[in-house]
Amino acid sequence: MSQHVADSSEVYEMETSAGWIPDGRGLSVWGVSIAVHAVILGLLGFFHFEVGKMVTTVIDSAFDSDTADENFKFDATATDQVGSGGDLSGGPSSLAVSQDAVASSMKSTAEKADKSIGESMQINAPVGTETVTGQPAKNELLTPVQTTGGTVQAGGVEGAIDRIAYELVNQLRDKKTLVVWLFDVSPSLTKRRAQIADRVENIYKQLNQLNVTSDKALKTGIAVFGERTTIVTPDPVDEIEDVVKAVRGIKSEESGKENVFTAVQTVANKWLNYRTKQQRAMTIIVVTDEAGSDAEAQLEATIQLTKRYGMKCFVIGEGAPLGRKQVESMFTLDNGETVIGVMDRGPESYFQERLRMAYWGVGGGDLDSIPSGFGPYALTRLCAETNGLYLVSDVDNKFPIDPIVMRSYPPDYRPIPFLQKDIESNLAKRAVFEVCKKYQVDNIPIPTDRFPSENDTVLRQNIGEAQKPLAELDYNLDGILKMLESGEKDRAKIQEPRWRAIYDLAMGRVLAMRVRSYGYNMMLAEMKAAPKRFEKKESNLWMLKPSKDITSGPATKKMANKAQEYLKRVIDEHSGTPWAVLAEREYSTQLGWEWKEGTYNPQPQNMGNGKDKKAPKFVEEIDPKTGKKTKRQLPDNPVRREI
Repeated sequence: MSQHVADSSEVYEMETSAGWIPDGRGLSVWGVSIAVHAVILGLLGFFHFEVGKMVTTVIDSAFDSDTADENFKFDATATDQVGSGGDLSGGPSSLAVSQDAVASSMKSTAEKADKSIGESMQINAPVGTETVTGQPAKNELLTPVQTTGGTVQAGGVEGAIDRIAYELVNQLRDKKTLVVWLFDVSPSLTKRRAQIADRVENIYKQLNQLNVTSDKALKTGIAVFGERTTIVTPDPVDEIEDVVKAVRGIKSEESGKENVFTAVQTVANKWLNYRTKQQRAMTIIVVTDEAGSDAEAQLEATIQLTKRYGMKCFVIGEGAPLGRKQVESMFTLDNGETVIGVMDRGPESYFQERLRMAYWGVGGGDLDSIPSGFGPYALTRLCAETNGLYLVSDVDNKFPIDPIVMRSYPPDYRPIPFLQKDIESNLAKRAVFEVCKKYQVDNIPIPTDRFPSENDTVLRQNIGEAQKPLAELDYNLDGILKMLESGEKDRAKIQEPRWRAIYDLAMGRVLAMRVRSYGYNMMLAEMKAAPKRFEKKESNLWMLKPSKDITSGPATKKMANKAQEYLKRVIDEHSGTPWAVLAEREYSTQLGWEWKEGTYNPQPQNMGNGKDKKAPKFVEEIDPKTGKKTKRQLPDNPVRREI
């Protein structure tokens, strides 16, 4: 088989016929083409293109809440369990949080936003060290959040520090970094600051061993806050010894205020030039055990500032109690004084979503501060919006709350106008919101179930006293129930598991409390009219105990069945959540009442002053030196103090 090899003349003819090389006949075509391109180049020469100095740019996408995607959500519940002994050169597979769903939702939202505003705008962050404070514009408040941040159950202080170290390792591989440690000076943080100093020293040494801090790639600034913010290191430091010395030198203060958001703004502005001029990544790490005293006034401005300059915010803090703002616990100050420490640690959501109602007929005091599974709303939202993390450092194993399950029950961290519109769109949600805002039933004493009965006169007097708070309780329960029932028809429209659990628990508990109230009132009325006789000689006390028998009529029995239906649904559908724990406690107690006789010994009186003599109270503590348990006597009337 022969192969024809084209000579140079043939190749020339092929190329000219194809138009690749102009021959004489094509010169006019080439001339026109060259002329056109010359004109285009000449026009482009009149335009001036400027390359900005900033590498980081911020894209603000604003849209009106009426046209925005109402169903836009993001996952702020990355609840990876991180231990304290891992290799810092890499992270566990659980750290790779999937963002496919978020990306898809963001794409859909962005497309709708583009249609509503017609164009997008790119704004280069300004260069300089000017202070940026004040309230953000409305369009910035309406910008939804795409984030990999949220709440992480870190497994103690050590686990929290290790997780931050993992984040820093990855960040330092990309660019030089400034880390700002911002410590709460509350007395309750003394022990934690010491733990962090120990752990930070070890972590920084490991970072050096990994050679990620070479060429002074990692700089550290330290500041403290209470009512005011104080800069501990006027200039960021490079040496481990300087970092540890600064942390150990922090002194506690008892101002009772924790202006954490003002403090974040202060350090962000203080070291802004490290972000803008030096092009360093900037990470702010807040160490606190409270939610912040200035959240309402400064949260939005803090988010605006940190997002604008791409500053990640992390918090090492306590978990928020479910639907509660404050927690109280016995606490010993540095001077040895024992007080009832009052701390703002919640709530976990923007709106009040937990009905404030004590338990009756069953112990429920331990449930007042049941953990929500999330950090306090404002600090967690700051972390989420800046792609940081809220690291829950306290470990609470008293309640069967599953952090993996809780991923499906996050609070809503969208901008406030979205939350308000969402509540207004559903009668059941609105009913819960209005009930929680109007009624504070836990301020009403739960009627007693013990009635001293040395004789009929004493018994009737005690019954009369017990009936006084019952009238107020019954009045409030009636109002709550009517309000919740007004939204019952929209309950089936609720899509979020969190809101279904909230509504069902509220309905179940109010119905159960109503049934107990009816039965209690009837039992007291019958006993007052015709006192029972003791079967035992030594008995001098009548007690009302829960019973399966409901004797207050068929309407009350019907209400009891409905209460159990709601409570059982919470238990079955929301296992592993705090709502299921609360429902289980209510469901496990019978709704009827029965009389039981018993005895009691009146408290002896002090003849000198007429006051009851109280037995001393003790608290168990662990000696930090020996590791052994010790008992310490508490004062009779400890002072309540914000710490």
